[in-house]
Amino acid sequence: MSFLSSLMNALPGAAAQGLAWGIMAIGVYITFRILDVADLTVDGSLATGGAVCVMLIRGGFNPWIALLCAMLAGMLAGLVTGLFHTRCGIPAILAGILTQLALYSVNLRVMGFGTGTGKANLPVSVDKYGLVVSARYVREAGLSNPILVLALAAAVVIGLMYWYFGTESGCSLRATGANAAMARAQGINTSLAKVLGLMISNGLVALSGALLAQYQGFSDINMGRGAIVIGLAAVIIGEVIFGRVFHNFALKLFASVVGAVVYYVVIQVVLRMGLSTDDLKLLTALVVALFLAIPYWKGRYFTKLGRGKKKGGGARA
Repeated sequence: MSFLSSLMNALPGAAAQGLAWGIMAIGVYITFRILDVADLTVDGSLATGGAVCVMLIRGGFNPWIALLCAMLAGMLAGLVTGLFHTRCGIPAILAGILTQLALYSVNLRVMGFGTGTGKANLPVSVDKYGLVVSARYVREAGLSNPILVLALAAAVVIGLMYWYFGTESGCSLRATGANAAMARAQGINTSLAKVLGLMISNGLVALSGALLAQYQGFSDINMGRGAIVIGLAAVIIGEVIFGRVFHNFALKLFASVVGAVVYYVVIQVVLRMGLSTDDLKLLTALVVALFLAIPYWKGRYFTKLGRGKKKGGGARA
């Protein structure tokens, strides 16, 4: 009984975190599934979004303006990765690692702006600032509940991405990810498309980081560590659950958000069963590996088993 009550108390927080990370998962989906690029910038750009947002709020900026500026900072990080890749000839995965590495120092400087030195974390209290979302209200019924705000934010992001990828620019980006050589043959500037895709992706990741920083009440230099794994977990979980049902692009993005919520609910269930938080990264790796393996197991074993049954039934007939 205590397990169930503890789990029920933790579910609203898990749902709110999942929705915030779901926006990041949409950004990962853009590079991973659409551009077919392995971008590791997200571990740094998520923390950048949080650092910029908190710093601006503490400086007197409106929290909504701070969210926009955080998103622009993430897009700038994506631009750097894109230029490393397209203009310097650095492989995409290494370009992301280089930008991520540089962002660690940048984030320290951002949070320590005005002090002459870097800072590893920076608090922002809902008592002093009118934050967009806060964990304090996660169990309240009303417009201040972060679950409602984050769900609305995720819906807006999905709507905007659905509209954008239906435009000429968005179709060029999708064509570049599907077949870069064919896209170039059609006159598409694939280098520009890759840079633009990386900018959009990291802008969404930074927006997620800004929302997370407001939700938890602080930004931290390590808040983006392992973000790419969580993003991939959300995308894969969403595909495994809804892959056969959702074929519309908007629904695929929605599946990534749901995947992030499912991921955090699973984490809470396992933690309530007594798993130490020291083993959280190990659990994350196992969850991602499991959901990555499920489609392979389905195709290798269950499809053959189904075909064997059909052949056997035909022979008996």
